[in-house]
Amino acid sequence: MKVALVNLITLSRIVFAIVIFLLLMIDKYLQVALILFIMAGLTDYLDGYLARKFSLTSQLGEILDPIADKILVIFLFFGLSINLSSYLIGFVGSCIISREIWVSALRDFNSRNLNVEATKVIFIAKIKTLIQLLTIFIYLIALAFNIMLLVIIGDIFMLISLLVTLYTGYLYTLNTFKKRN
Repeated sequence: MKVALVNLITLSRIVFAIVIFLLLMIDKYLQVALILFIMAGLTDYLDGYLARKFSLTSQLGEILDPIADKILVIFLFFGLSINLSSYLIGFVGSCIISREIWVSALRDFNSRNLNVEATKVIFIAKIKTLIQLLTIFIYLIALAFNIMLLVIIGDIFMLISLLVTLYTGYLYTLNTFKKRN
């Protein structure tokens, strides 16, 4: 087992994101989109599992994994906002992207100032990603099986996702700018 294989599994998440987005745009094969999303979620688990089990971690993999997650979330939030004609999903998706850009800037700032611990991934950030993926899953179930009542539940989870996302951004900001002894 090679590091390249693990990184390829991670990169497949980006391909899944693009394909699912396109399926949402043509508004066909929504059950296929749901299955591909589940497969993308499994790649997130699989690449981490393989990297840890066989000591195949790499700097590239550590960078690619969160980027692949973010690309998946961004493509799907925007695909869903267009498919469902939802300003809420579009607005929250924009807020989430803004937070991601801000945290990336903080990480760069902290790296330059030898303060990388301030923006090291925290547990609640993993919960944030989980809530975002669960939100997408709810929307995709609603579309795939035409259960539009689930869209309301998805909207509630979307707002929860926004709050947790902004909170983690706040924590990273606080950690970056608090006085170091």
